[in-house]
Amino acid sequence: MDAVGSAELGRSGARRELTPAEAQQMSRKVHQVELAISLVLRVGVVASVVVIAVGLGLMFAHHGSYVALRGPSTYRALTSASTSFPHSFAALGHALALGEGRGVVVLGVLILILTPVLRVAVGVVSFVYEKDAPMALVTLFVLVVLVGSFFLAGV
Repeated sequence: MDAVGSAELGRSGARRELTPAEAQQMSRKVHQVELAISLVLRVGVVASVVVIAVGLGLMFAHHGSYVALRGPSTYRALTSASTSFPHSFAALGHALALGEGRGVVVLGVLILILTPVLRVAVGVVSFVYEKDAPMALVTLFVLVVLVGSFFLAGV
């Protein structure tokens, strides 16, 4: 079967040619799915960049010593594991409630991490929309593995 679905399996398992109307409809569906996936990826990346930039602005506005990157606040000290960036959802919520730049940066990184996961979720919906059950199931399995890996990693 090619990309625009010029053939499909009939009840007997034999391929049959799609009519021009069916091929046009399949092509339209594929185009809509591609646009949806493209939109999800673009919005996710742009949103994460904007949120991270706002967070960095807040960090530098509230902590002038970050700008110099010399003296008591060096780059290594700012990026070490001992910094107080939120490491849990509760800590992230608390940091965001206080308007801390660190929390906003972590939220931006979280958006960036979740963007491909959302893309896979859109893939599941798109295969259901295209009535491609085998691919919908495979993509759903990939989504379950992705989400499961976050929980197994202790997120």
